[in-house]
Amino acid sequence: MKKIQSKVVKKPNQQISHNYNSIVFPYFELWRKDYGSIFTYSTGNMQHLYVGDPVLVKEISMNTSLDLGKPSFLQKERRPLFGQGILTSNGAKWAHQRKVIAPQLYMDKVKGMIKLMGDSAMSLVTLWESKIDSEGGIREIKVDEDLRNFSADIISKACFGSSYSKGQEIFQKLRGLQNVMSKQGLFLGVPGLRFLPTTSNRELWKLEKEVNSLILKVVNERKEAKSENDLLQMLLEGANNNDEVSLDSIDGFIVDNCKNIYFAGHETTATSASWILILLASHPEWQTRVRDEVVEICGGSLPDFNMLRKMKLLTMVIQEALRLYPPAPFVTRELFQSTKFGDLLVPKGVHLWFPIICLHQDPEIWGPEAQKFNPDRFSHGIGKACKIPQVYIPFGTGPRTCAGQNFAMVEMKIVISLILSKFSFSLSPDYSHTPAFNLVIEPQNGVDLFMKKM
Repeated sequence: MKKIQSKVVKKPNQQISHNYNSIVFPYFELWRKDYGSIFTYSTGNMQHLYVGDPVLVKEISMNTSLDLGKPSFLQKERRPLFGQGILTSNGAKWAHQRKVIAPQLYMDKVKGMIKLMGDSAMSLVTLWESKIDSEGGIREIKVDEDLRNFSADIISKACFGSSYSKGQEIFQKLRGLQNVMSKQGLFLGVPGLRFLPTTSNRELWKLEKEVNSLILKVVNERKEAKSENDLLQMLLEGANNNDEVSLDSIDGFIVDNCKNIYFAGHETTATSASWILILLASHPEWQTRVRDEVVEICGGSLPDFNMLRKMKLLTMVIQEALRLYPPAPFVTRELFQSTKFGDLLVPKGVHLWFPIICLHQDPEIWGPEAQKFNPDRFSHGIGKACKIPQVYIPFGTGPRTCAGQNFAMVEMKIVISLILSKFSFSLSPDYSHTPAFNLVIEPQNGVDLFMKKM
Protein backbone atom coordinates (compact mmCIF):
# COMPACT_ATOMS: atom_id res chain seq x y z
CA MET A 1 0.00 0.00 0.00
CA LYS A 2 2.79 2.41 0.91
CA LYS A 3 4.68 1.56 -2.27
CA ILE A 4 1.62 2.26 -4.45
CA GLN A 5 0.92 5.50 -2.54
CA SER A 6 4.53 6.69 -2.97
CA LYS A 7 4.20 6.52 -6.77
CA VAL A 8 1.29 8.95 -6.82
CA VAL A 9 2.34 12.41 -7.93
CA LYS A 10 0.27 15.04 -6.14
CA LYS A 11 0.13 18.19 -8.20
CA PRO A 12 -1.69 21.28 -6.92
CA ASN A 13 -4.67 21.50 -9.25
CA GLN A 14 -6.23 24.79 -10.31
CA GLN A 15 -8.82 22.85 -12.31
CA ILE A 16 -11.40 21.28 -10.03
CA SER A 17 -11.85 17.56 -10.63
CA HIS A 18 -14.05 15.54 -8.30
CA ASN A 19 -12.34 12.30 -9.35
CA TYR A 20 -9.82 12.27 -6.49
CA ASN A 21 -10.13 8.70 -5.19
CA SER A 22 -7.20 7.49 -7.32
CA ILE A 23 -4.94 10.08 -5.67
CA VAL A 24 -6.10 9.71 -2.07
CA PHE A 25 -6.52 5.89 -2.08
CA PRO A 26 -4.59 4.66 -5.15
CA TYR A 27 -4.20 1.09 -3.87
CA PHE A 28 -7.97 0.57 -3.66
CA GLU A 29 -8.40 2.03 -7.15
CA LEU A 30 -5.71 -0.29 -8.53
CA TRP A 31 -7.08 -3.40 -6.82
CA ARG A 32 -10.64 -2.56 -7.85
CA LYS A 33 -9.56 -2.56 -11.50
CA ASP A 34 -7.71 -5.86 -11.08
CA TYR A 35 -10.11 -7.78 -8.82
CA GLY A 36 -13.53 -6.14 -9.14
CA SER A 37 -15.77 -4.48 -6.57
CA ILE A 38 -15.31 -7.14 -3.84
CA PHE A 39 -11.86 -8.31 -2.68
CA THR A 40 -9.92 -9.13 0.47
CA TYR A 41 -6.60 -7.74 1.66
CA SER A 42 -4.74 -7.69 4.95
CA THR A 43 -2.78 -5.20 7.02
CA GLY A 44 -0.62 -6.68 9.74
CA ASN A 45 -2.72 -9.35 11.41
CA MET A 46 -6.09 -7.91 10.30
CA GLN A 47 -8.18 -9.25 7.44
CA HIS A 48 -10.32 -6.80 5.45
CA LEU A 49 -13.13 -7.20 2.92
CA TYR A 50 -13.58 -4.30 0.51
CA VAL A 51 -17.25 -4.14 -0.47
CA GLY A 52 -17.87 -1.84 -3.43
CA ASP A 53 -20.83 -3.76 -4.84
CA PRO A 54 -23.93 -1.55 -4.34
CA VAL A 55 -26.38 -4.46 -4.05
CA LEU A 56 -24.30 -6.09 -1.31
CA VAL A 57 -23.81 -2.73 0.45
CA LYS A 58 -27.60 -2.31 0.47
CA GLU A 59 -28.09 -5.78 2.00
CA ILE A 60 -25.41 -5.32 4.67
CA SER A 61 -26.72 -1.85 5.55
CA MET A 62 -30.12 -3.37 6.39
CA ASN A 63 -28.55 -5.78 8.91
CA THR A 64 -29.43 -4.57 12.43
CA SER A 65 -27.67 -7.33 14.38
CA LEU A 66 -25.27 -6.30 17.15
CA ASP A 67 -22.94 -8.95 15.67
CA LEU A 68 -22.12 -6.34 13.02
CA GLY A 69 -20.40 -3.49 14.84
CA LYS A 70 -17.61 -0.95 14.74
CA PRO A 71 -14.16 -2.49 14.19
CA SER A 72 -12.15 -3.17 17.33
CA PHE A 73 -9.10 -1.50 15.71
CA LEU A 74 -10.86 1.87 16.16
CA GLN A 75 -10.72 1.44 19.94
CA LYS A 76 -7.10 0.26 19.78
CA GLU A 77 -5.43 2.21 16.97
CA ARG A 78 -7.57 5.37 17.30
CA ARG A 79 -7.96 5.26 21.09
CA PRO A 80 -6.32 8.63 21.86
CA LEU A 81 -8.93 10.39 19.70
CA PHE A 82 -12.06 8.28 20.23
CA GLY A 83 -11.55 6.06 23.30
CA GLN A 84 -14.59 3.85 23.84
CA GLY A 85 -17.22 6.47 23.03
CA ILE A 86 -20.32 6.18 20.85
CA LEU A 87 -18.30 6.23 17.58
CA THR A 88 -16.28 3.11 18.46
CA SER A 89 -18.12 1.07 21.11
CA ASN A 90 -20.37 -1.95 20.49
CA GLY A 91 -23.09 -4.08 22.07
CA ALA A 92 -24.79 -2.99 25.28
CA LYS A 93 -22.25 -0.24 25.88
CA TRP A 94 -22.99 1.38 22.50
CA ALA A 95 -26.76 0.92 22.95
CA HIS A 96 -26.63 2.80 26.26
CA GLN A 97 -24.50 5.61 24.84
CA ARG A 98 -26.86 5.99 21.88
CA LYS A 99 -29.83 6.07 24.26
CA VAL A 100 -28.22 8.91 26.25
CA ILE A 101 -26.85 10.99 23.34
CA ALA A 102 -29.28 10.56 20.41
CA PRO A 103 -32.38 12.16 22.05
CA GLN A 104 -30.36 15.33 22.69
CA LEU A 105 -29.85 15.63 18.92
CA TYR A 106 -33.43 14.89 17.76
CA MET A 107 -34.98 17.59 15.59
CA ASP A 108 -37.20 18.96 18.39
CA LYS A 109 -34.04 19.64 20.44
CA VAL A 110 -32.13 21.02 17.43
CA LYS A 111 -34.98 23.51 16.79
CA GLY A 112 -34.20 25.03 20.18
CA MET A 113 -30.56 25.55 19.13
CA ILE A 114 -31.31 27.52 15.93
CA LYS A 115 -31.00 30.97 17.55
CA LEU A 116 -27.69 29.96 19.14
CA MET A 117 -26.41 28.75 15.74
CA GLY A 118 -27.63 31.95 14.07
CA ASP A 119 -25.82 34.12 16.65
CA SER A 120 -22.55 32.22 16.09
CA ALA A 121 -22.98 32.51 12.30
CA MET A 122 -23.57 36.27 12.63
CA SER A 123 -20.32 36.58 14.60
CA LEU A 124 -18.54 34.89 11.70
CA VAL A 125 -20.23 37.17 9.14
CA THR A 126 -19.34 40.28 11.19
CA LEU A 127 -15.70 39.14 11.38
CA TRP A 128 -15.54 38.77 7.58
CA GLU A 129 -17.32 42.10 7.02
CA SER A 130 -14.73 43.90 9.13
CA LYS A 131 -11.88 42.20 7.24
CA ILE A 132 -13.42 43.18 3.89
CA ASP A 133 -14.07 46.80 4.99
CA SER A 134 -10.42 47.13 6.01
CA GLU A 135 -9.39 46.18 2.45
CA GLY A 136 -11.79 48.47 0.63
CA GLY A 137 -14.64 46.15 -0.34
CA ILE A 138 -13.03 42.89 -1.44
CA ARG A 139 -10.62 40.60 0.35
CA GLU A 140 -9.05 37.18 0.11
CA ILE A 141 -10.03 35.15 3.18
CA LYS A 142 -8.91 31.68 4.29
CA VAL A 143 -12.36 30.49 5.26
CA ASP A 144 -11.71 26.96 6.53
CA GLU A 145 -10.10 27.99 9.83
CA ASP A 146 -12.89 30.50 10.54
CA LEU A 147 -15.48 27.80 9.78
CA ARG A 148 -13.76 25.47 12.26
CA ASN A 149 -13.92 28.19 14.91
CA PHE A 150 -17.61 28.78 14.11
CA SER A 151 -18.46 25.08 14.33
CA ALA A 152 -16.44 24.72 17.53
CA ASP A 153 -18.33 27.63 19.09
CA ILE A 154 -21.67 25.97 18.32
CA ILE A 155 -20.76 22.50 19.59
CA SER A 156 -19.31 24.06 22.78
CA LYS A 157 -22.40 26.15 23.53
CA ALA A 158 -25.08 23.72 22.39
CA CYS A 159 -23.68 20.53 23.89
CA PHE A 160 -21.45 21.66 26.74
CA GLY A 161 -22.84 25.04 27.79
CA SER A 162 -19.49 26.77 27.35
CA SER A 163 -18.30 29.33 24.83
CA TYR A 164 -15.67 28.58 22.22
CA SER A 165 -13.01 30.38 24.25
CA LYS A 166 -13.34 27.72 26.96
CA GLY A 167 -13.25 24.85 24.47
CA GLN A 168 -10.63 26.37 22.18
CA GLU A 169 -7.70 24.56 23.73
CA ILE A 170 -9.58 21.24 23.58
CA PHE A 171 -10.27 21.70 19.86
CA GLN A 172 -6.66 22.62 19.14
CA LYS A 173 -5.39 19.49 20.94
CA LEU A 174 -7.96 17.29 19.16
CA ARG A 175 -6.88 18.77 15.83
CA GLY A 176 -3.30 17.89 16.79
CA LEU A 177 -4.35 14.30 17.57
CA GLN A 178 -6.17 14.11 14.24
CA ASN A 179 -3.10 15.34 12.32
CA VAL A 180 -0.74 12.86 13.98
CA MET A 181 -3.13 9.93 13.45
CA SER A 182 -3.82 10.78 9.82
CA LYS A 183 -0.12 10.22 9.06
CA GLN A 184 -0.66 6.55 9.91
CA GLY A 185 -3.24 6.41 7.09
CA LEU A 186 -4.95 3.03 6.72
CA PHE A 187 -1.83 1.01 7.51
CA LEU A 188 -3.38 -0.68 10.53
CA GLY A 189 -2.99 -3.90 12.45
CA VAL A 190 0.75 -4.27 13.07
CA PRO A 191 0.82 -5.94 16.52
CA GLY A 192 2.36 -3.87 19.29
CA LEU A 193 3.17 -0.88 17.08
CA ARG A 194 1.00 1.52 19.10
CA PHE A 195 2.94 0.67 22.29
CA LEU A 196 6.39 1.54 20.92
CA PRO A 197 7.79 4.91 22.12
CA THR A 198 8.14 6.33 18.60
CA THR A 199 8.10 10.09 18.08
CA SER A 200 4.49 10.07 16.83
CA ASN A 201 3.32 7.74 19.63
CA ARG A 202 4.92 9.95 22.30
CA GLU A 203 3.17 12.94 20.75
CA LEU A 204 -0.15 11.03 20.73
CA TRP A 205 0.20 10.03 24.38
CA LYS A 206 1.04 13.61 25.39
CA LEU A 207 -1.90 15.11 23.48
CA GLU A 208 -4.30 12.44 24.74
CA LYS A 209 -3.34 13.15 28.34
CA GLU A 210 -3.79 16.91 27.82
CA VAL A 211 -7.18 16.53 26.09
CA ASN A 212 -8.49 14.21 28.81
CA SER A 213 -7.33 16.63 31.50
CA LEU A 214 -8.99 19.64 29.80
CA ILE A 215 -12.31 17.81 29.33
CA LEU A 216 -12.31 16.61 32.95
CA LYS A 217 -11.83 20.21 34.05
CA VAL A 218 -14.99 21.22 32.14
CA VAL A 219 -16.82 18.18 33.57
CA ASN A 220 -15.81 18.93 37.16
CA GLU A 221 -16.92 22.56 36.79
CA ARG A 222 -20.31 21.27 35.61
CA LYS A 223 -20.61 18.82 38.50
CA GLU A 224 -20.33 21.77 40.88
CA ALA A 225 -22.70 24.03 38.92
CA LYS A 226 -25.46 21.50 38.03
CA SER A 227 -27.34 24.19 36.15
CA GLU A 228 -27.42 23.32 32.46
CA ASN A 229 -29.83 20.95 30.72
CA ASP A 230 -27.56 20.04 27.81
CA LEU A 231 -25.73 17.04 26.41
CA LEU A 232 -22.94 17.18 29.00
CA GLN A 233 -25.51 17.00 31.80
CA MET A 234 -27.17 14.00 30.10
CA LEU A 235 -23.77 12.29 29.84
CA LEU A 236 -23.14 12.87 33.54
CA GLU A 237 -26.52 11.41 34.44
CA GLY A 238 -26.15 8.59 31.90
CA ALA A 239 -22.80 7.56 33.35
CA ASN A 240 -24.16 7.50 36.88
CA ASN A 241 -27.32 5.58 35.92
CA ASN A 242 -25.63 2.79 33.99
CA ASP A 243 -24.76 -0.56 35.53
CA GLU A 244 -22.28 -1.16 32.67
CA VAL A 245 -20.13 1.74 33.93
CA SER A 246 -18.18 1.10 37.13
CA LEU A 247 -17.48 3.98 39.51
CA ASP A 248 -13.82 4.16 38.52
CA SER A 249 -14.66 4.33 34.80
CA ILE A 250 -17.35 7.06 34.97
CA ASP A 251 -14.81 9.73 34.06
CA GLY A 252 -13.63 7.61 31.13
CA PHE A 253 -17.20 7.18 29.87
CA ILE A 254 -17.77 10.95 29.95
CA VAL A 255 -14.36 11.95 28.54
CA ASP A 256 -14.53 9.45 25.65
CA ASN A 257 -18.01 10.56 24.61
CA CYS A 258 -17.10 14.24 24.93
CA LYS A 259 -14.14 13.61 22.59
CA ASN A 260 -16.43 11.82 20.13
CA ILE A 261 -18.96 14.66 20.12
CA TYR A 262 -16.31 17.38 19.92
CA PHE A 263 -14.70 15.66 16.92
CA ALA A 264 -17.82 14.52 15.05
CA GLY A 265 -19.80 17.69 15.70
CA HIS A 266 -17.00 20.09 14.92
CA GLU A 267 -14.52 18.74 12.38
CA THR A 268 -16.91 17.04 9.95
CA THR A 269 -19.41 19.92 9.76
CA ALA A 270 -16.76 22.60 9.29
CA THR A 271 -15.06 20.56 6.55
CA SER A 272 -18.37 19.98 4.74
CA ALA A 273 -19.17 23.70 4.90
CA SER A 274 -15.76 24.40 3.32
CA TRP A 275 -16.50 22.04 0.41
CA ILE A 276 -19.92 23.64 -0.11
CA LEU A 277 -18.33 27.10 -0.41
CA ILE A 278 -15.70 25.76 -2.84
CA LEU A 279 -18.42 24.24 -5.04
CA LEU A 280 -20.56 27.40 -4.97
CA ALA A 281 -17.52 29.58 -5.70
CA SER A 282 -16.66 27.45 -8.74
CA HIS A 283 -20.29 27.36 -9.96
CA PRO A 284 -21.46 31.01 -9.83
CA GLU A 285 -24.78 30.16 -11.49
CA TRP A 286 -25.67 27.93 -8.52
CA GLN A 287 -24.37 30.55 -6.09
CA THR A 288 -26.80 33.06 -7.62
CA ARG A 289 -29.73 30.62 -7.67
CA VAL A 290 -29.32 29.66 -4.01
CA ARG A 291 -28.70 33.27 -2.91
CA ASP A 292 -31.93 34.38 -4.64
CA GLU A 293 -33.81 31.62 -2.81
CA VAL A 294 -32.32 32.60 0.57
CA VAL A 295 -33.07 36.32 0.10
CA GLU A 296 -36.63 35.58 -1.00
CA ILE A 297 -37.31 33.30 1.98
CA CYS A 298 -35.46 35.21 4.73
CA GLY A 299 -35.85 38.80 3.54
CA GLY A 300 -32.71 39.88 5.37
CA SER A 301 -33.59 38.32 8.75
CA LEU A 302 -31.93 35.45 10.57
CA PRO A 303 -33.41 32.14 9.34
CA ASP A 304 -35.80 30.26 11.62
CA PHE A 305 -36.81 26.60 11.37
CA ASN A 306 -39.69 27.16 8.94
CA MET A 307 -37.44 29.25 6.66
CA LEU A 308 -34.78 26.52 6.66
CA ARG A 309 -37.38 23.93 5.65
CA LYS A 310 -38.30 25.99 2.58
CA MET A 311 -34.70 26.22 1.31
CA LYS A 312 -35.01 23.46 -1.30
CA LEU A 313 -32.13 24.59 -3.54
CA LEU A 314 -29.74 24.98 -0.61
CA THR A 315 -30.68 21.48 0.61
CA MET A 316 -29.93 20.09 -2.86
CA VAL A 317 -26.52 21.81 -2.94
CA ILE A 318 -25.62 20.42 0.51
CA GLN A 319 -26.71 16.92 -0.52
CA GLU A 320 -24.63 17.12 -3.72
CA ALA A 321 -21.59 18.42 -1.80
CA LEU A 322 -21.91 15.51 0.66
CA ARG A 323 -22.14 13.14 -2.31
CA LEU A 324 -18.93 14.39 -3.92
CA TYR A 325 -17.05 15.10 -0.66
CA PRO A 326 -18.40 12.89 2.13
CA PRO A 327 -16.65 13.71 5.42
CA ALA A 328 -15.72 10.07 6.04
CA PRO A 329 -14.38 8.17 3.01
CA PHE A 330 -15.45 4.75 4.35
CA VAL A 331 -18.03 3.01 6.46
CA THR A 332 -16.22 0.30 8.44
CA ARG A 333 -17.72 -2.68 10.26
CA GLU A 334 -16.45 -5.82 11.99
CA LEU A 335 -18.25 -9.16 12.19
CA PHE A 336 -18.40 -10.63 15.68
CA GLN A 337 -20.07 -13.80 14.31
CA SER A 338 -19.67 -15.42 10.88
CA THR A 339 -22.51 -14.12 8.72
CA LYS A 340 -23.85 -14.77 5.23
CA PHE A 341 -24.64 -11.81 2.95
CA GLY A 342 -26.14 -12.94 -0.37
CA ASP A 343 -23.86 -15.74 -1.60
CA LEU A 344 -20.96 -14.47 0.51
CA LEU A 345 -20.11 -16.14 3.84
CA VAL A 346 -17.96 -13.68 5.79
CA PRO A 347 -15.98 -15.16 8.72
CA LYS A 348 -16.00 -13.74 12.22
CA GLY A 349 -13.34 -11.08 12.79
CA VAL A 350 -13.21 -9.77 9.22
CA HIS A 351 -13.41 -5.97 8.76
CA LEU A 352 -15.81 -4.66 6.10
CA TRP A 353 -14.96 -1.49 4.17
CA PHE A 354 -17.65 0.35 2.19
CA PRO A 355 -15.91 2.91 -0.09
CA ILE A 356 -18.29 5.88 0.17
CA ILE A 357 -16.47 8.00 -2.44
CA CYS A 358 -16.67 5.20 -5.06
CA LEU A 359 -20.30 4.43 -4.28
CA HIS A 360 -21.20 8.12 -4.47
CA GLN A 361 -19.54 8.51 -7.88
CA ASP A 362 -20.47 5.21 -9.55
CA PRO A 363 -21.89 5.94 -13.06
CA GLU A 364 -23.91 2.71 -12.88
CA ILE A 365 -25.82 4.19 -9.92
CA TRP A 366 -25.75 7.93 -10.60
CA GLY A 367 -25.59 8.09 -14.38
CA PRO A 368 -22.85 9.17 -16.83
CA GLU A 369 -22.33 12.55 -15.12
CA ALA A 370 -21.68 11.02 -11.70
CA GLN A 371 -18.43 12.98 -11.27
CA LYS A 372 -20.00 16.34 -12.06
CA PHE A 373 -21.52 18.84 -9.63
CA ASN A 374 -25.24 18.79 -10.38
CA PRO A 375 -27.53 19.49 -7.38
CA ASP A 376 -30.56 19.14 -9.67
CA ARG A 377 -30.18 15.37 -9.34
CA PHE A 378 -31.65 15.77 -5.82
CA SER A 379 -34.64 17.88 -6.98
CA HIS A 380 -37.04 15.02 -6.16
CA GLY A 381 -35.22 13.83 -3.04
CA ILE A 382 -32.56 11.20 -2.37
CA GLY A 383 -34.91 8.35 -3.33
CA LYS A 384 -35.10 9.58 -6.95
CA ALA A 385 -31.49 10.81 -7.24
CA CYS A 386 -29.96 7.40 -8.03
CA LYS A 387 -30.81 3.76 -8.74
CA ILE A 388 -29.98 2.49 -5.24
CA PRO A 389 -30.62 5.22 -2.61
CA GLN A 390 -29.14 3.02 0.16
CA VAL A 391 -25.64 3.69 -1.22
CA TYR A 392 -25.94 7.43 -0.52
CA ILE A 393 -24.36 7.29 2.94
CA PRO A 394 -22.63 10.57 3.89
CA PHE A 395 -23.84 10.07 7.49
CA GLY A 396 -23.13 6.34 7.63
CA THR A 397 -25.65 3.55 7.34
CA GLY A 398 -27.83 1.13 9.30
CA PRO A 399 -28.31 1.42 13.08
CA ARG A 400 -25.00 3.31 13.35
CA THR A 401 -26.16 6.24 11.20
CA CYS A 402 -24.80 9.49 12.66
CA ALA A 403 -26.89 10.64 15.64
CA GLY A 404 -26.00 14.27 14.87
CA GLN A 405 -27.32 14.29 11.28
CA ASN A 406 -30.13 16.80 11.97
CA PHE A 407 -27.79 19.00 14.00
CA ALA A 408 -25.22 19.07 11.18
CA MET A 409 -27.75 19.77 8.40
CA VAL A 410 -29.35 22.68 10.28
CA GLU A 411 -25.95 24.14 11.19
CA MET A 412 -24.77 23.98 7.55
CA LYS A 413 -28.00 25.53 6.24
CA ILE A 414 -27.77 28.42 8.69
CA VAL A 415 -24.14 29.33 8.04
CA ILE A 416 -24.27 28.88 4.24
CA SER A 417 -27.55 30.83 3.92
CA LEU A 418 -26.14 33.74 5.97
CA ILE A 419 -22.87 33.79 4.02
CA LEU A 420 -24.79 33.83 0.72
CA SER A 421 -27.05 36.65 1.87
CA LYS A 422 -24.08 38.83 2.90
CA PHE A 423 -21.32 38.02 0.38
CA SER A 424 -20.54 37.00 -3.16
CA PHE A 425 -17.39 34.92 -3.47
CA SER A 426 -15.05 33.28 -5.95
CA LEU A 427 -12.02 31.02 -5.75
CA SER A 428 -8.69 32.74 -5.18
CA PRO A 429 -5.92 32.06 -7.73
CA ASP A 430 -4.00 30.76 -4.71
CA TYR A 431 -6.53 27.97 -4.15
CA SER A 432 -5.30 24.54 -5.26
CA HIS A 433 -7.76 21.66 -5.36
CA THR A 434 -6.11 18.92 -3.32
CA PRO A 435 -8.58 16.73 -1.40
CA ALA A 436 -6.67 14.78 1.27
CA PHE A 437 -7.38 12.12 3.88
CA ASN A 438 -6.91 13.54 7.37
CA LEU A 439 -9.29 11.05 9.05
CA VAL A 440 -11.88 13.11 7.14
CA ILE A 441 -11.69 14.22 3.49
CA GLU A 442 -10.58 17.85 3.66
CA PRO A 443 -8.92 20.49 1.43
CA GLN A 444 -5.24 19.85 2.13
CA ASN A 445 -4.09 23.43 1.63
CA GLY A 446 -7.09 25.22 3.08
CA VAL A 447 -9.72 27.27 1.26
CA ASP A 448 -8.87 30.74 -0.08
CA LEU A 449 -11.85 32.74 -1.36
CA PHE A 450 -12.23 36.28 -2.65
CA MET A 451 -15.11 37.67 -0.61
CA LYS A 452 -17.13 40.75 -1.55
CA LYS A 453 -19.98 42.31 0.44
CA MET A 454 -23.37 42.24 -1.26
